[in-house]
Amino acid sequence: FQMDKTPESYLDLFPLEAIVYLTPDSENVLEDIDPSKVYVLGGLVDESIHKQLTLRRAREQRLQTARLPIREFMVRAPNARNYHCETLAINQVFDVLSTFYETRSWPAALRAGVSSGKGYVLPDAADQ
Repeated sequence: FQMDKTPESYLDLFPLEAIVYLTPDSENVLEDIDPSKVYVLGGLVDESIHKQLTLRRAREQRLQTARLPIREFMVRAPNARNYHCETLAINQVFDVLSTFYETRSWPAALRAGVSSGKGYVLPDAADQ
């Protein structure tokens, strides 16, 4: 993958209608990757998770939003802490997106990027 670094904002580089801001709080499920779109992986460097912050930011910027289809393809795994979280690190989101782009399979993509420590597993793994 080619990456460019720039001090410019994605808002200045791309048309608003081409931008999809990925946030776990979106009500829209990402079903496919559209090569004509620009996907923004929002990130927070913080010890705590600020619910709805990335969704609010995207709405303020009037951007489309989407979330990964974790709930649609994965199940909550029983665990001692009863911990389940759909918020992923940027590298995990990137792994999911790049694997989906290569395989066109959400189960394969989610297996690649969502660690079991998040409390979600694919249904076939839950049976084991």
